[in-house]
Amino acid sequence: MFKFTGKVLSLSAATLMVSSVISSAASLDELVKAAKAEGELTTIALPHDWCGYGAVIDGFKAKYPEIKINELNPDAGSGDEIEAIKANKDNKGPQAPDVIDVGLSFGPSAKADGLIQPYKVSTWDSIPDSAKDADGFWTGDYYGVLSFLVNKDLVKEAPADWADLLKADYANTVALAGDPRASNQAIQAVYAAGLSGGAAAGEAAGTAGLDFFKKLNAAGNFVPVIGKPATLAQGQTPILVTWDYNALAGRDTLKGNPPVDVVVPKTGVVAGVYVQAISAYAPHPNAAKLWLEYLYSDEGQIGWLKGYCHPIRFNDLAKNGKLPADVMAKLPPAEAYASAVFPTLDEQGKAKEAITKNWDAVVGANVK
Repeated sequence: MFKFTGKVLSLSAATLMVSSVISSAASLDELVKAAKAEGELTTIALPHDWCGYGAVIDGFKAKYPEIKINELNPDAGSGDEIEAIKANKDNKGPQAPDVIDVGLSFGPSAKADGLIQPYKVSTWDSIPDSAKDADGFWTGDYYGVLSFLVNKDLVKEAPADWADLLKADYANTVALAGDPRASNQAIQAVYAAGLSGGAAAGEAAGTAGLDFFKKLNAAGNFVPVIGKPATLAQGQTPILVTWDYNALAGRDTLKGNPPVDVVVPKTGVVAGVYVQAISAYAPHPNAAKLWLEYLYSDEGQIGWLKGYCHPIRFNDLAKNGKLPADVMAKLPPAEAYASAVFPTLDEQGKAKEAITKNWDAVVGANVK
């Protein structure tokens, strides 16, 4: 789990000219003024049923009605978000994302490639050091663990662990919630399967995960479709491997039709951290910074919690008695998360490379 160091970072003075880019959180009033002058914000890959983003976006709009939000491709994966920045470096129009929300391993690589710019929000000191770039290029925003969302009408006995998915009982039922060649959620699922089999963290677990899915595919249990609650309900993907917050949101959306189980596996419980970053080529950099300020405020963090995500400032909110009891009651019991592992950046990076580069050769299933 993340640890707080209590280190407070000083912030440089913000530029006072509305037309220029505000580089720190020292003057939120000036930042608001500059963001409103820009008048727009372009996001990408934010499905409204992911992590409560629909309500979070509505909250930002209500607070800053002068800023129009342009939402690009809500179903994009982390890799697609990075490619969108690359493809729109010289584009100041609505196809150029201002901000991205990507898997942890994509943050450092985007920084190394010069695709993102630094910004430290005003709540910076309450964010764990292990979940943010020291220079402010990317900041962890929320986390969850991989789980199984199971259609109880079609699956009479829910799988309790990864190895169970290989059983003949689950023929033509198991799907990922993304393409493991581009989607962080799917990459982490493959990694978790590898860890569950006893492989060492990092590249070894990535390789073992590929072997697991090779067996799953050969057994006829794997469905090469990007699964969603709708495909689960229709019977196309009766077992969906997805983040727990997406599974819980799916449960709410389906409203018992069909009835579903949300299972946190016994082993290979991988916690995935996502990160926020601002494009180095953002057409609306001040609106992007204001968006981050909102996301990392108490209101924004609790918005993610209502979407079943553990916000990155969870410990700080708990310490200050700001976690709503009614929201906490809807989350799985704490013991389900007791064995969760948080892969390091190095482990994630090596596993991601192994999985994305070798999926086609090892598994040979074109997920789409």
